Amino acid sequence: MEFKGKTAISTGAASGMGLLFAQNWAALGGNVVMCDVNEAALNRADLMQREGDYPPPPGCPDWMGLEIAGTIVEIADGAKEKSNWKIGDKVCALLGGGGYAEYANVKYDMLMPVPENCTMVEAAAMPEAFATAYLNLFIEGKIKAGNTLLMNAGASGLASVIIPMAKAFGVRVITTVLTEEIANNIKHLNADRVVVTTKEDIVEVLKEELENGHGVDVAIDCLGGEIMGKCIHYLTHGARWIMLAALAGQKTEIDLKNIYVRNVRIVGSTLRSRTPAVKAEILADLVRDVWPKVSSGEVRPTIYKVMPITEAEAAQDILYRGENVGKVVLTVNQ
Repeated sequence: MEFKGKTAISTGAASGMGLLFAQNWAALGGNVVMCDVNEAALNRADLMQREGDYPPPPGCPDWMGLEIAGTIVEIADGAKEKSNWKIGDKVCALLGGGGYAEYANVKYDMLMPVPENCTMVEAAAMPEAFATAYLNLFIEGKIKAGNTLLMNAGASGLASVIIPMAKAFGVRVITTVLTEEIANNIKHLNADRVVVTTKEDIVEVLKEELENGHGVDVAIDCLGGEIMGKCIHYLTHGARWIMLAALAGQKTEIDLKNIYVRNVRIVGSTLRSRTPAVKAEILADLVRDVWPKVSSGEVRPTIYKVMPITEAEAAQDILYRGENVGKVVLTVNQ
């Protein structure tokens, strides 16, 4: 069998037979880059996978971990021919799974350079969250400077990326939180309006914004539930409501006439379901368009807590309880 130029995913590549396979595959010219993992970031998808609701893509490792940062320690001949990566390069990577490990095999086009002026902890918190933010703001949302964005769950790890990214590109941002304390905790994200939903009715807020000429052009929603159907009535003509998850409930009631008369589009979107080729394009666009803003400090991940990988379950429990404002990162090889 000809191995040159082929791509394989090796599970258990940190040691033993998995590591031996990865090394031999690289020697035979496969499209693999092996990274010594320094940090791995947590995502809500990890929790869904832990509960059996979010299986990894076919061929990917069964264990969790979608984004990592580390150092390249080995490069297959196939990857050398198709990329400029070098052993010793500091990189962050988007994975289909398996990031909770000491080593990870990554296809060369799923790697990104660590941005200038960025720590490895920050870099680990970026691939999945930043690619998801870019996908839904600019590709699905087609958002432009001067538009208004509604980002629900303003204290979430994803919101901690989407809000500053949108602001850096001239977008006005409305976000929601449950308490005044949380609102104070996310002030550094610089959202234009933070709605404390225990004190204000988000539906009335959106109605007021629309009447005042600041209607929502794009909504990115990971909550769903009954409130979604009420809010969608008060978007601008041609707006997009992008559903990433339904943590507040999977059912809602929508006035369909409002949808077609106002040309509103409801879009279901996950990064994980995209093909490797599409993901590679998103990462290339992300490095081109957003990495300069990361290096300048305009966009930065918010790190809530850094914990050793031996405490992964406790780290995930922080996400379960909704305590975090920003990303939780696991340290691996320290």
